[in-house]
Amino acid sequence: MRRAARGDRDAFGALVASHQSAVFRLARALTSSEAMAEDVLQEAFVAAWRHADGFKGDSSVRTWLLAIARNKAARVQRPRAGEPTSTVPLEHLGADAGWGTDPSPEQAAALGERRDALLEAMESLSEADRAVLVLRDMEGLSGPEAAALLDVGLSALKTRLHRARLRLMAALRRGGRSDQ
Repeated sequence: MRRAARGDRDAFGALVASHQSAVFRLARALTSSEAMAEDVLQEAFVAAWRHADGFKGDSSVRTWLLAIARNKAARVQRPRAGEPTSTVPLEHLGADAGWGTDPSPEQAAALGERRDALLEAMESLSEADRAVLVLRDMEGLSGPEAAALLDVGLSALKTRLHRARLRLMAALRRGGRSDQ
């Protein structure tokens, strides 16, 4: 590793030969395709070459290379800012949601019944349950934002939200009637 840090390509080539299988196995386990794993492998060794002088020897070279590969895999898997998480065409999403089509009378009646059942189930919940459900699930506030609005800690908010969702599902199963 010291020789590689001084720019010795042959020494670095020996490191690559010794550790590329382990790095590739980890990269493949952490990515969704073989092509991504190959990209991670290449990026990991390029980063190792560039930063060879940063290897301090606190761990083995193998451990250091695997840590680099893990970080590269995480970066590859993380969606880029502004990049859509789904590539389903908008037209397909809209069609699946029923946009642009008039529901049949049966579908319209079923939608109305579901909406009425949901409203009835929501009304059967306590004010605290309704508040946490509306803030998180309907208004889309983040956990910290909703917690601040309700003047509770984040862990308390998560507990309340989970319990409120369970109570809502139970009320829906009972046909909107409260069990309280």
